Amino acid sequence: MHLLLSKARTRSALDMLEVGRRGNSFGSHLVSCVTLCASAATFSSVNGYAFAPSFQNPRSPFRRPLSAHSSLGQKQMHLGFAASSVIAPRGLLPLQNQCRNRAFSVTATKMAAHGHDYDYFVIGGGSGGVRSSRIAASHGAKVALAEGAQGGGLADGGYGGLGGTCVNVGCVPKKLMVYGAHLAHDIHDAAAYGWNVKEEGLDWARFIANKNKEISRLNGVYANMLKNGGVQVLPGRATLVDAHTVEVAGKRYTADKILVAVGGWPVKPNIPGADLAITSNEAFFLPQRPKRVVVVGGGYIAVEFAGIFKGYGSDVTMLHRGDMWLRGFDRDVREHLATEYRTQGIDLRFGTTISSIEKLPGGGLRATLAGPGLAAGGSSTIEADVIMFATGRRPRTEGLGCEKAGVKLDPSNGAVIVDEAFQTSVPSVYAVGDVINRVALTPVALAEGHCLADTLFGGKPRKTDYTDIPTAVFSNPPIGTVGLTEEAARAKGGVVHIYRTSFRGMKHTLTGRQEKTLMKLVVDGTTDKVLGVHMVGADAGEIIQLAGVCLKAGATKAHFDSTIGVHPTAAEEFVTMRTRVPDPK
Repeated sequence: MHLLLSKARTRSALDMLEVGRRGNSFGSHLVSCVTLCASAATFSSVNGYAFAPSFQNPRSPFRRPLSAHSSLGQKQMHLGFAASSVIAPRGLLPLQNQCRNRAFSVTATKMAAHGHDYDYFVIGGGSGGVRSSRIAASHGAKVALAEGAQGGGLADGGYGGLGGTCVNVGCVPKKLMVYGAHLAHDIHDAAAYGWNVKEEGLDWARFIANKNKEISRLNGVYANMLKNGGVQVLPGRATLVDAHTVEVAGKRYTADKILVAVGGWPVKPNIPGADLAITSNEAFFLPQRPKRVVVVGGGYIAVEFAGIFKGYGSDVTMLHRGDMWLRGFDRDVREHLATEYRTQGIDLRFGTTISSIEKLPGGGLRATLAGPGLAAGGSSTIEADVIMFATGRRPRTEGLGCEKAGVKLDPSNGAVIVDEAFQTSVPSVYAVGDVINRVALTPVALAEGHCLADTLFGGKPRKTDYTDIPTAVFSNPPIGTVGLTEEAARAKGGVVHIYRTSFRGMKHTLTGRQEKTLMKLVVDGTTDKVLGVHMVGADAGEIIQLAGVCLKAGATKAHFDSTIGVHPTAAEEFVTMRTRVPDPK
């Protein structure tokens, strides 16, 4: 059987070849009898494969000269097929195997052209750097990645590592801490369901040790993943020397293209005694659970750690200089969570910050408070065992050598300035992730790194889409949100319809806990398109992921209404809300 394909249909043919690889017998037959009749087709790696070994075989009747092209850094192969050339299944090898075995290497040809040690050198082993390096290597590039931190359970120098902030001192250990903190509620609630649970207290040291062990394991997973993907990992902090040169541990390497993906770093305010406080970095390695904690800040990290410390039994006071936390979130969401935290016993003080910190002779810390939120006649100081600043993060570009290499930085925060293609002021240097200070979320850094590698090395130029990014705050209860807030939708003008409900979850009808769930839809009143989905309640992060798919697909309120709910769940409320909230006067 012969399948005649024009150049425009080669992708479909390769999709069929992929089916054959996965074991489909029909696809396997197709693999062995596909005939390509394009007289001159241009291929880049597609579906993880490159057309390689057959053309390396000197006895192959299909052998043709190969040329590497550098447009956008793409590795492309120009194959001059005869009309009846057949590609046998053995002529296809997984691209990662080709990278390892070097049975076929467009990279080698291209390296001769640019004369550098590597096609791609990635500075930083965080989410964006790891993803971009792996994808670039899968496209056939010769890639090195430098990471200076050891990661895992090491507090000294361990505030990073392979996987970056997320894996070592961010998303992953934080989520483990959130799980642990919520167990206090579960143990208490178990009695309502007939379980007599004996509470023997908390072994904080054991928890931290288990957490460290898991993070160490993940660092090993990342190391193996990079090695198996054909990426050379160089231990040590890399610095830029010039447009094509980096230095790691005293040794210099050159690359055709360099990616800066060093992420961000928590900062403390410039006040007396700030060195006595901790940031989120140190919070993951506290030797014992503090009895009294003051958390300063009003963003994701502050809100999450306030909930974590409270769940583990600490007395928590939260200070925020603004009149309400979580700026940029829907107002109903912000106020709802504030009510929940106060119900749990967290002392929220808005309009208040710290002007200085001192160490007490008998142990502990004393902070002097400032701000319009101070109650008349109230104390202007507060004592605690731990004071944690979660007041912001800064791109980690200090000492990186950007100025020396000619890479321009934002003078206000040190962020690397890039265009929409992530290219810096130096054409051969790129940057993604928190270091460019766009959307500081792990999945965004992953998407940016992937897009860049596809564009530079995969022959698939594309841009990162920052619209309708779903996100979660792992507070207790958690927040899930995607799309426009009510405030943002109304600011755009036009007709806005709001649907909102708040209720006590079924689980707590027995426990007696007063925790409430909030769910909200923001709808374009003219087109019926759903503009925003917001939730505070159990499993909000899980639910909002699929809500994000709905918004990407352009779902309308009618689509939500026509969907049959899953009963009994909280999620079904999103498809059963029918009564509009009255428009504001």
